[in-house]
Amino acid sequence: MDVGHAIATRRSVRGFLDRPVPRETLESLAIRAARAATGGNLQPWHVDIVMGDTIAGLKATMAGKLARGDIETAAYAVYPPKLAAPYSDRRAAIGEALYGHLGIPREDRDGRRAWFARNFRFFGAPAAYFVTVDRGMGPPQWADLGMYLQNLMLLAVEAGLATCPQECWAMYPDTVGAVIETPAERMLFCGVAIGYENVAEPANRTRSARADKAEWLTIRGA
Repeated sequence: MDVGHAIATRRSVRGFLDRPVPRETLESLAIRAARAATGGNLQPWHVDIVMGDTIAGLKATMAGKLARGDIETAAYAVYPPKLAAPYSDRRAAIGEALYGHLGIPREDRDGRRAWFARNFRFFGAPAAYFVTVDRGMGPPQWADLGMYLQNLMLLAVEAGLATCPQECWAMYPDTVGAVIETPAERMLFCGVAIGYENVAEPANRTRSARADKAEWLTIRGA
């Protein structure tokens, strides 16, 4: 598989088969992804793989927290508090596309909340990565994390696996931190569900659009 094909076919999958991914595969992907570009060679990422009893226990814990309405102080704001157009429009559009495939109308708030809760079951994935970073790092190092994650997800495509990057886990940093024993000097960035796609899942029919190049690309000079 070439890189261009992997980029074109990678997408966030929200429905996985109950089929284990070998530990050796998960570890290999994590290690190979570490060839990501990183300013000053800081390599600011720290990666925890959860699977088996560990991920099952986390799913059960989160089910209880959601049922009780427990909340935590988020690690960071996933979106700006006043997200303006066109970004707010794009976010709304992909949400409506997803819920359209699921048959959950806008007015069905309970249905949408129930669906969102599936994030915290990793959409049925048998394994996941959690990425943390030293609290002293800044935006350039967060960009390094993004490049690491892109490598990880493209390598997963090559391996015949599907992924879903999940910033929603930043809403429960204490719960995740207790599971992966995050030291105080590091903060949670995101989780990444990984497994084999369930092609029968309606949510997986969702395809996100990309803005026309005229909106974001400028070429200067001859």
